[in-house]
Amino acid sequence: MIATTVVALALGRLTAWPTIHSLRTQLANATWSMLHDPLTGMLNRAGLQAAHATLATTTPAQPVIVALIDLDDFKRVNDTHGHDQGDDLLIQVAGRITDIAALHGGAAARLAGDEYAALLPARINDLDRIADTIATIIAQPVALSAEGSPATVTITASVGLALVTTSDPFAEVALHRADIAMYHAKRNGRNRHAIYQPGMTMPPAQHRRGPRLRDQRQPTGEATA
Repeated sequence: MIATTVVALALGRLTAWPTIHSLRTQLANATWSMLHDPLTGMLNRAGLQAAHATLATTTPAQPVIVALIDLDDFKRVNDTHGHDQGDDLLIQVAGRITDIAALHGGAAARLAGDEYAALLPARINDLDRIADTIATIIAQPVALSAEGSPATVTITASVGLALVTTSDPFAEVALHRADIAMYHAKRNGRNRHAIYQPGMTMPPAQHRRGPRLRDQRQPTGEATA
């Protein structure tokens, strides 16, 4: 009787295993989707915020660099080459930003549209060098396939940086300060960077490009920078 029961339990477990495995896979996929951008595979806003939260809870308060990266005139790429090629460019730029973040031991994310962000350890106080590196690598030509024909596109970015601490609220302080700095870079001519300084505020409305996709909570689509 005992042997029969053991065999029955073993067979029951074997029968249930595919279902359990499927449920675990679905849970893992759902968790991944919550924290990653479906187009580029990099972190999304929630994923970057989770990375910041991990730093805040596992280490004492320490300085970190938040970079907000916004492509300049991305709408032109969509209008000229089509949305598929625009998506291809976004993916290639995402790879470049991810590589830069990994090189510095940080994390990178696509917030929405043509807007990215990076969270980097502040091992050195050379924010200008980091911003120049980001802008220079993004500005390297990108090879696209437009309607079956290859096309080379060059796009620039405006970069805003803020030096904060891991104890600062992510959205309300860290990302907000980098956002302000990025808009100053836009106002100063694009393809530039700006570093947040105490007391810096958002530039006047006429210098801004209008509602951002992430403000409208639209995860995909073109930007109007």
